Amino acid sequence: MGGFFGAISRRDVILDVFFGTDYHSHLGIRRGGMACISPEVGFQRVIHNIENTPFRTKFEEDLDDLSGRAAIGCISDTDPQPMLIRSHLGTYAISTIGVINNAEELSERLLRHGGHFDAMTGGRVNTTELVAALIDCEGSFAEGIRRAQQEIDGSCSILLLTKEGLIAARDRLGRLPVLVGRDDEGYCVSFESFAFTKLGYQAHSELGPGEIVRITPEGVEQLAPPGERMRVCSFLWSYYGYPTASYEGVNVEVMRNVNGRYMARWEKERGSLPDVHYVCGVPDSGVAHAIGYSFESGVPYARPFIKYTPTWPRSFMSGSQAIRSHVARMKLIPVHELIQHKRLLFVDDSIVRGTQLEGTVRYLYENGAKEVHMRSACPPIMYGCRYLNFTRSTSDTDLITRRTMIELEGPSAFDHFDEYCDASSDRGRRMRENICKKLGFASLEFQPLDCLVSAIGLPEESLCTYCWSGKD
Repeated sequence: MGGFFGAISRRDVILDVFFGTDYHSHLGIRRGGMACISPEVGFQRVIHNIENTPFRTKFEEDLDDLSGRAAIGCISDTDPQPMLIRSHLGTYAISTIGVINNAEELSERLLRHGGHFDAMTGGRVNTTELVAALIDCEGSFAEGIRRAQQEIDGSCSILLLTKEGLIAARDRLGRLPVLVGRDDEGYCVSFESFAFTKLGYQAHSELGPGEIVRITPEGVEQLAPPGERMRVCSFLWSYYGYPTASYEGVNVEVMRNVNGRYMARWEKERGSLPDVHYVCGVPDSGVAHAIGYSFESGVPYARPFIKYTPTWPRSFMSGSQAIRSHVARMKLIPVHELIQHKRLLFVDDSIVRGTQLEGTVRYLYENGAKEVHMRSACPPIMYGCRYLNFTRSTSDTDLITRRTMIELEGPSAFDHFDEYCDASSDRGRRMRENICKKLGFASLEFQPLDCLVSAIGLPEESLCTYCWSGKD
């Protein structure tokens, strides 16, 4: 996915942007970048590949060469950015977060009108450069951003660094957050709220869907009001977000704990709580869900796996399934005394392909586990994401739920979509039993959608649940 951080102040902000951007490292592992502007040098930009090295390690040597009272930084899982653009609107730096499903169509349309792009490998256009080209079609930044928001199929939040200040825009339906913080000398813009509070900024505002603002050391000016409809990504709470972050006023760690409690309560009401020695979380994002499940169920919480995080990247990001599985296995260190002869219930944030979990469960049995039960803290994933990068590299047929449905009933299975999602239906039970056989689970259950929505605490119509429900 990715994240950005920017700051503008009466003082130098390079260190703020360096640390603020680094605090977004959990959102991506491919590219990192910083851009700044100073009266003496003008615009400066640095981009590094961070696939095997943390952001801060790559950029520490650049700090002495960068200076400025306005700067932006980004973590990107897609194209190199920020980009420096010179157009009739002036010179500016731009960073974006999101997914553009119609990028090829938009690129071709702009090329037909005489434009050009710096082609990447395979002739593909850098999506951030594409957004800049759309912006430059209009007479002002605000008009150009609004045009981009209207024409992009997908999602796109935008952060600009101009000579007049920062311009921030949240994507049209607010699928991802954009927050503004302030201190005595200026302002910052961030994806994660904790990134600026750690730097001494106080929360100022959270942009609404499609809202555009200009930020200077003196204040925040609204260039375009927010829209009425919001579809913020539910996975921010169940998986992507850092535990200390809050979105729309809802803290991630608190939501996960409540979500786990709701999951256990739902199972107690159905009489389906298994008899186990311990409840355990699949590190890291499954841990808080599991703690909530343990609290509500009354079953002790334990950590039979400890995640070794100092050097291992996020395993699901690699393009190779073999590498993903190998990395996932290598970074989980077992505590044998909590595994041998034990019946264990694990809670994971989600189940996508199931490949990594299959290896983990096999390893648990090889090390003496008696039973391994699995719970997913979200509903069955039925659709690859169209708006972010969570399941973007996964085709619908790679999803274990859809594969299982096809195996059981062929293409006609999707005529009974609701039944497969429902654990109490015959089709729902068959799907779960089949996945248990594939992956070695003693039992499997998914969090019902209404319980997840209740745990977040926002109206369902304000949440994006596309990957579970298929509803935009």
